[in-house]
Amino acid sequence: MAFASLIPASAINSDAKSPSEADMSAYLMVYFSDSDHSLHFALSDDGYSFTALNDNKPVISGDTIAEQRGIRDPHIYRGPDGAFYMALTDLHIFAKRQGLRDTQWERPDEYGWGNNRALVLMKSNDLINWSHNVVRIDKLFPEEYSEIGCSWAPETTFDPKEGKMMVYFTIRTRGEHLEGGDPATKKTRLFYAYADDDFTTLTSRPELLFEYPDSTMPILDADICPMPDGRFFMTYVAQAKAPGIKTAISDRVNGGYVYADEWIDVEPGACEAPNTWKRIGEDKWVVMYDIYSIRPNNFGFLETSDFKTFTPLGHFNEGVMKSTNFTSPKHGAVIHLTAEEADRLRKHWK
Repeated sequence: MAFASLIPASAINSDAKSPSEADMSAYLMVYFSDSDHSLHFALSDDGYSFTALNDNKPVISGDTIAEQRGIRDPHIYRGPDGAFYMALTDLHIFAKRQGLRDTQWERPDEYGWGNNRALVLMKSNDLINWSHNVVRIDKLFPEEYSEIGCSWAPETTFDPKEGKMMVYFTIRTRGEHLEGGDPATKKTRLFYAYADDDFTTLTSRPELLFEYPDSTMPILDADICPMPDGRFFMTYVAQAKAPGIKTAISDRVNGGYVYADEWIDVEPGACEAPNTWKRIGEDKWVVMYDIYSIRPNNFGFLETSDFKTFTPLGHFNEGVMKSTNFTSPKHGAVIHLTAEEADRLRKHWK
């Protein structure tokens, strides 16, 4: 089995610039699997049919990079420096069952479902050799977050005003729950912080990214996509009776998002983990999301040209979107690749 190489952050020094859309000819999807809590890659030449690399075995095993020996919620981003950035949740939800710990969670149940404290930050120049660092939010910011209940679903983008890489993610603190509701139902919010140039740690305290109008509503899984007019389109999950996908738009990446009331997904059950990506050479964007309320779980897809109206494309292998050699992916993200980058990945994993 082939794996990506793990290297020191000091070995990654990119002076290149990010290629333009005109240079792109393929798509890379990252996702994880509940069965192994590890990182998977899939490639597509047309943005419709995706094929998993390494025969759908992990390209990076979660037990090699995470404090909990498992990862979830991978997100990939190409920076303006030409480097690739990945952020992942450091969490293994089946660790007790697999003999990795003696308890269901690392800490008492009062910290809530999962109760993890760390993110994993990774960086690469070539998508094969990666640096990786575990970032413990409670240790970095003990005054504010020593009682953090979770740090989930981190994503990365570039803040053009600050000139820095920005990591945004979901935080819940110990004891937060819906007023009048089940104490086990903890409230989650969306936060952001800035990373160092080597992408090894966070250099600023997490600040609130977006506040839902109903302050008791748990929200999570933010994804930010730049719009053609310079604004930023954010999708996220609101955990109402059936959690689903909502949107907000801002003229700055790190706040000021204006709430839109409409739900954009068309699922009868719960879904999460939205990710918006552009079709190469077209004025069309795809919103991909994880439908965890069905068995087997699957990805769902919407398409938009105006960020206001969304056309359902169905699920993987139930419409125009295809997964050729894998099923039940979890919490994915997609970026564009050049032909040379796609070929390099195909050759490495044969």
